[in-house]
Amino acid sequence: MPSFSPRRRLHAALGVTAALAAVLALTACSPTTDEPAAGTPAADGAFPVTITSALGDAVITEKPERVATWGWSTQDAVLALGVVPAAMPAYAYGGVDGVLPWDADAIETLGGQTPTLLTGTDTGEIDVEEFVAVRPDVILAPYSGLTQDEFDALSKIAPVVAYPDQPWATTWQDQTALVGKALGLSDEADALVAQTDADVADLAAEYPVLDGKTFAYGANNEPEILNLYLDSDPRVQLLTQLGMSLAPSVTELDPKADDETYFYGLGFESLSKLDSDVLVAYFGSQDEADAFVADPLVAAMPQVAQGRFAPIVGESFVMASSAPTVLSIPWMLDQYVPQLADAAARVG
Repeated sequence: MPSFSPRRRLHAALGVTAALAAVLALTACSPTTDEPAAGTPAADGAFPVTITSALGDAVITEKPERVATWGWSTQDAVLALGVVPAAMPAYAYGGVDGVLPWDADAIETLGGQTPTLLTGTDTGEIDVEEFVAVRPDVILAPYSGLTQDEFDALSKIAPVVAYPDQPWATTWQDQTALVGKALGLSDEADALVAQTDADVADLAAEYPVLDGKTFAYGANNEPEILNLYLDSDPRVQLLTQLGMSLAPSVTELDPKADDETYFYGLGFESLSKLDSDVLVAYFGSQDEADAFVADPLVAAMPQVAQGRFAPIVGESFVMASSAPTVLSIPWMLDQYVPQLADAAARVG
């Protein structure tokens, strides 16, 4: 498979949207003599649109012109669909001047201006007045931790598209589809998902050593604790797309198996019970990764001792892998999968 740089993949992704938009525009301009029958569902891109979420309905009466996003990654889908948001979260972690690198590339490619950057990303606290000042036509937050109170408050400003089921659990495919529906760009969104899925499948085919290997995906963001992610988490789902499987021990060790959560904490004293072919964990810096493996209980893990450890290092890479999207997946995956495959090749 040819190797593409992140910027070339970005242009390819935006090209899918632009090409499909042109085709749809030509189709829309073609003469027609048939009127839709009464009761016929609205065509793709037609408004009004109603999107139901776990927190309530968003009724979007006409195509949004000013789009605000909230959460870790929704702006990626908006930008990939050729729309520069009026406002999006500021990212102190992983961003440059508050903007993630793949978003900055997309804004530049689209010839847009940096959106208003909303504060509170790191704390999760919403400043409603910031949204009021932006005057959005729609607020998109399908991958977020919105509470019911926040949803209700923001809905007084504009229709809010929240998560369909649980907070922080919407797949990147569903997130893209929801954004496409809200913007009247469902066909373009479907094309982006298909292209990204195909790129991931190509990588899986290029590294067959990953197929069937089990993994545990963690984060050492608490002292003496390895937080482990479950199969409801998008970062886990991305690795399963590559042909890997979440290790059964991850589920078996979960002390809160009946709770609706996407991760749990495992004390270092129990790390010996975490059985997997490969261990994946993310770190903001190399110093953090080094400190993790220097702990004797971590160093004793077979995955670490035998070189079956594939850390994700660097704030931007952490963000790209933690909230995968049609923009962040091509930005990081080409660079990370060879390292993951090297760890998988050491199994056995």
